[in-house]
Amino acid sequence: MSAHLRKYLRLDKIPHIWCPGCGHGIILNSLIRGIDQAGLDQEKTVVVSGIGCSSRAPGYLNFNTLHTTHGRALAYATGVKHANPDLNVIVLTGDGDSTAIGGNHLIHAARRNIGITTIVFNNNIYGMTSGQYSPMTPTDAYATTSPYGNVETSFDLCGLVKSAGATYVGRGATYQTKQLTQVITDSLKHKGFSFVEALSQCPTYYGRRNQLKTAIDMLNWQKENTVSVRAYDKLPEEKKARKIVLGELWKDESRPEYTEKYQQMLDTVREKELRS
Repeated sequence: MSAHLRKYLRLDKIPHIWCPGCGHGIILNSLIRGIDQAGLDQEKTVVVSGIGCSSRAPGYLNFNTLHTTHGRALAYATGVKHANPDLNVIVLTGDGDSTAIGGNHLIHAARRNIGITTIVFNNNIYGMTSGQYSPMTPTDAYATTSPYGNVETSFDLCGLVKSAGATYVGRGATYQTKQLTQVITDSLKHKGFSFVEALSQCPTYYGRRNQLKTAIDMLNWQKENTVSVRAYDKLPEEKKARKIVLGELWKDESRPEYTEKYQQMLDTVREKELRS
């Protein structure tokens, strides 16, 4: 890592505790580069997490950080942003943390279009608690709680938050770090609720049960099953069906950001009271 990026890390907390081959460190690296490229003020940036493997990330970051309760990172982050709209608020969360117990907070944060950037570390599993299936575990995949294969259907997470009202939606993967960093950078610059699904690998609790025993196996899986949004448009229909699209998937700059709209309402009410 470049020397000028080290200021963003709590070096006394390194080395990290993620398992060998875990992709979360790659996402953390992309986040740091994204923050630097977006030019965020380190003193005015708050990073919030819930509970899970991904939620260890704020512990390594040299910002104002909050490690909160399971599934509630967006609830805490909403309070932070509401109290001080000038802050850059970033939520780091896992697929289990954000789409199961925290799923309601996710869709309502998107609906409000509050100016928070949310990055979901999606490794398709509850890794911290040894591999239960999550709402992002693919159908037929094996987990400790689906020893004969998962019978449920996973979310189209980017489609979910877009339909709920998010005004920036992107997806990246640990195999494509340059693209992941660019998507994170763009999400941090966006005014309104921005969302990034970052595909990560968990060889320890997901890969080994699903014939992807090593991190290299899982990164090769990403290589074979993902495609950039530009390349996707050029694919024949029969090859689009199982591809996961990476890049900027949705952007809408027409909707007002929640805290700005709320402040406008307060100003209007106060003006009316002064006139009465």
